Amino acid sequence: MAYKPEHAVDLDTGAIIAAEVHTADQGDTTTMPGTLTAATKQLTAVEAAPTPDNPAELVADKGYHARATLKALEDGPWKTRIAEPERKQCLRWHGDGAARRAVYNNRARLLSGVARAAFRLRTERVERGFALILDRGDMRRTWHRGGENVQKRYLIHIAGYNLGLIMRFLIGAGTTPATSGPGFGLAWRRRHTEWRAGLPVHRAGNLQQNRQASAKALKTI
Repeated sequence: MAYKPEHAVDLDTGAIIAAEVHTADQGDTTTMPGTLTAATKQLTAVEAAPTPDNPAELVADKGYHARATLKALEDGPWKTRIAEPERKQCLRWHGDGAARRAVYNNRARLLSGVARAAFRLRTERVERGFALILDRGDMRRTWHRGGENVQKRYLIHIAGYNLGLIMRFLIGAGTTPATSGPGFGLAWRRRHTEWRAGLPVHRAGNLQQNRQASAKALKTI
C-alpha cells in the first residue's frame, strides 16, 4: 500500500502544524481540505486559528491549484497564494462568477512581493522538513499495517522534528551530538545570561532584527 504525507508548516518558524498521511491514489486537491482541517484544529488549541477577519496566508505549489479549491477557500480564514500552472487554452467559466473571482484574486496575489518571499520560504522550510523526516528519518518505507498505524508512526517523527526546532530556539542546538561541540557551552551561557537579564532570545536567520532587539533591550535596562 502506498501513502503520501502532507504537511502544514508555519513558514515563520518552520514548525509543522499538521501532518496527515493519505493514500497515494488521492490527488493534492482532494487531500488539502483534510490537512487544513487538522491544521485549524491544532491552531485552535493554542488560540491562534485564522478567521475570515484575520486570515492566514496559504502558500502551496501548482499541484493544489483547482477552480473548486480556490472557490471554496475564497473569503474564508485562508488567503490563498497557490501557484498557477501554465495553460495554453483560455479559461471558460460557464457562468460561474464565484470561481472566476477566486481564480483571478489568487492570480493577483501571486504577483506581490509577499508571494515571492513566501515561496522562497516554502522551498527552504517545507522541503527541508520532508528531506529530514523522509530521507534522514528513514520514513520513505514503513512496515506498519494500516493507515492508522502509519499515521501514528509518522507523527512520532513529526514530534521529534518540532522538538529539535524548540531545542535550537532555546539552547542553540537541535540534536544531542550538537551539544558536544566546542562552542556550545559558551553559546549556552550567553543565551542563559541574556534570558536572565530580560533580553530577547535570538532567533536564527534574522540577525539584523536580533541586533536591533538586543540594542533596544539594553537601552531599556
